[in-house]
This record gives sequence, structure tokens and C-alpha cells, in this order.
Amino acid sequence: MVVIDPGPDMDSHVRALASRVTAAERVTILLTHGHRDHAEAASALADLTGATIEGPGGLGEYGVERVDRLLRDGDVVDTDDGPLQAVHTPGHTPEHLCFHWLGRDALFAGDLVLGEGDTTWVAEYPGCVADYLDSMARMRTLELSVIYPAHGPPLTDPVATWDRFEGHRRARIEQVRAALDRAPGADLDELLDRVYGDRLPSAMRGAAGQSLSALVDFVKGVRSVPDQPASG
Repeated sequence: MVVIDPGPDMDSHVRALASRVTAAERVTILLTHGHRDHAEAASALADLTGATIEGPGGLGEYGVERVDRLLRDGDVVDTDDGPLQAVHTPGHTPEHLCFHWLGRDALFAGDLVLGEGDTTWVAEYPGCVADYLDSMARMRTLELSVIYPAHGPPLTDPVATWDRFEGHRRARIEQVRAALDRAPGADLDELLDRVYGDRLPSAMRGAAGQSLSALVDFVKGVRSVPDQPASG
């Protein structure tokens, strides 16, 4: 059995997960990336179940102290229900992996997309916006019937999902480009007001500023954005 992104290190939560895999001959814990809400429980769950922990390189930067097998793009993990193939999909984080369930035309997407809405966090590191668009393009090459995000319900129209999330990101890029064309010397606070107007709650201003900074870096580094691929 495989547990993907076991979540936070809360004792009741970890024990509940362990109770679901007691009949398994072998348990593997897979991590899509190192954020605490995904990876923090991995060591505790492994201690309870004897599981191995597998995931991308770089997890130590998030405090993940144990990874028994480093997974790279294309690596395969066997399960009773068919193989899962690691797909490197940077953008949310540089090391982010999705897992393609080959026999089911399904994707365990981590935080590449969410089960609701049209955006995910893309502001973690320099170059993240370009990486995210590249990951979106790669996802369109997979034959999928369903996406299982780490947060929210399954997504049963993968093409519409890619269109929605990529469309949101590209729309923000164009908003930032237009704002910079109108006010090339604007600082981040002014750009926030120009892009978001008065719709941005004050509590969200810090996160929005980080996201906007990543978009500004992208726009200044790439003056033209490739056309969005046609759906279908």
C-alpha cells in the first residue's frame, strides 16, 4: 500500500492513518514536496508502520530528516493496484512531484492544482512562474481521466482544470505586464493596488505581494508569453 502526503504530525491523525494500513505486507510513504501540511507526519507514520519514505531531493530544506529513496522524474513505485510514475512538476516548489497512476489514467497532483478554485501558491523561489507554466504544458501531454489533488475533491475534467489554472496565471501575467507598461517605475505596493485594486483583504496583502513579486520577475525576464495550448 502507498500513502501519499501523510500530512501534519498530529498523533491522532498519524494513528488513524496507521490503522488503515495494518493489513499491508509493505507500506510506502510518497511525498510530493516538503511543505509541513504534506510531509511532516512521514517519519512518525514510518515508525509506526515500518514504511519506507520516498520523495524528491531537497526535502531536508523543509525539515524532512528521513528519505529512504530519492525519486527522480520517471521513477516508478509499485503498488498492488499498478505502478505510480513520478513526474517532476516544479512551480509550487522546485522539487514538486506528481504521481501518474498509469493503469488508471489518474494523477495524484500534490499542490500543482487544488480541488477548488483556479489558483495555487506559486511564489516560492526565483523562476517559479516559468516552471509552473512548463509543468502545465507537460501535464497536457498525459492521458488522464481524473486528477486527485492533495486538497479538495477529485477533478474529473483534466483539460478544463489545466485551462482554468493556467488561464488564471496567464491573466495575472498580463495584468502585471499592463501595470508595468503604464507605470514602469512603480514599487510593489503600487503594483498591488493597480493589479488587485480595493478587492484585496489586508490579511492577504503579504501573500499577494510575494505572488506579485514572482510575476514581476517573470514579466521582466520574459517579455512575451507563449500562447496557451489549445484544449482537447
